[in-house]
Amino acid sequence: MMNQSLLSRITINPNIGHGKPTIRNKRYLVESMLEYLAGGDTIDDLLQTFPDLEREDLQACLLFAVETIHLKSANLAAAA
Repeated sequence: MMNQSLLSRITINPNIGHGKPTIRNKRYLVESMLEYLAGGDTIDDLLQTFPDLEREDLQACLLFAVETIHLKSANLAAAA
């Protein structure tokens, strides 16, 4: 399944990034990559800036964000 393959690129290690989700146990925080994308940088911009990242790493960050929202939404009560 492609989603699981992409999500396996996101790692959580208490010794890296203060335990925040990172890309492949590197010091690239998922949160930071999402902030770059939200700020207007493109995936291609980030791949140029961080040559040791792969397109799938950034797709994994986006998927991680979507999955996190799904989980949090499932735990919210419907608005009255």
